[in-house]
Amino acid sequence: MELHIAKNTQELSENLAAWISNYIQEVLQDQPIFTWALSGGSTPKQLYTLLTKEPYKLIIPWERIHFFWGDERAVPFEDERNNARMAYETLLDVVGVPSENIHVMRTDISPEESAAEYEKTLNKYFKDSDTTFDLVLLGMGDDGHTLSLFPGTEVVHEKKAWVKAFFLKAQDMYRITLTAPVVNEAACVIFMATGNGKALTLKNVIEGSFDAEQFPSQLIRPQDGELHWFVDEAAASALEM
Repeated sequence: MELHIAKNTQELSENLAAWISNYIQEVLQDQPIFTWALSGGSTPKQLYTLLTKEPYKLIIPWERIHFFWGDERAVPFEDERNNARMAYETLLDVVGVPSENIHVMRTDISPEESAAEYEKTLNKYFKDSDTTFDLVLLGMGDDGHTLSLFPGTEVVHEKKAWVKAFFLKAQDMYRITLTAPVVNEAACVIFMATGNGKALTLKNVIEGSFDAEQFPSQLIRPQDGELHWFVDEAAASALEM
């Protein structure tokens, strides 16, 4: 695991935009496409916006990147809570990614059907590969969740399926999510965490004893890939390292 600490969210986003841009170009020297699972939530918005500006808009070969999502709320695409909508508005539409390169978790069918369909899509890409995604971008909630892997939920214990759908009582909605097994086969996983509200949770996740039931972010431990945490000083304030 590699920890990257920035002064604030602006510097974090700038550092991460440069890191991702370099990584994409490096990977694409050896293979025809790059696969990226996006994160929802508010944390990556600034990053996505930076990537739509020069130099990244021009130097990243967007037509060779295939986009996926880590999780989705089972709400219509038009709903402002929809993760795919946020990514389209802040990144994908702006840089002109070809529609055939974009793989949303559908919310116009039942959550269970959507999860099954997404699993089939992932199998088409990764069934015969040593790794899954080239990059998975994740956030971490104040409660230690990542993706839709929330503390105390059954999906935290999933060992086989790559995609699951379930009803989250606390939010009174269905969620569709990648699971730890598929993410842990990725070539590179990056967490973003910002703000004082994440400090104690980040300390527990990185430095505490393993308790994935309480801190599901601890489940993300790539088998052969890289793991990076990009955090600001506020989020890192309780760390001993």
